[in-house]
Amino acid sequence: MTVYVDNMRMPATVGRIRANWSHLTADTTEELVEFADRLGLKRSWIQNPGHAWKEHFDVTDTKRELAIRLGAQPVTLQEACALWAAKREAARAA
Repeated sequence: MTVYVDNMRMPATVGRIRANWSHLTADTTEELVEFADRLGLKRSWIQNPGHAWKEHFDVTDTKRELAIRLGAQPVTLQEACALWAAKREAARAA
């Protein structure tokens, strides 16, 4: 099982935070939320909860860098999309 962080780095303002944002995702929901806990992310910040194939957290550059230091695998946005597509297909087949 692996945690991934993409390189989207989309500029956006969320609340009072103006930053470049990327996606943190993982092979399983459990692994994703456990890793998010280590990053100091609130579990309520998960995007698309209940849809395991597209669940993720949006992370700033600072959290992205920390995630990589803690063992997340850096991937391109295209690779992240391919991971989500593979998870979606596996869920449909199940």
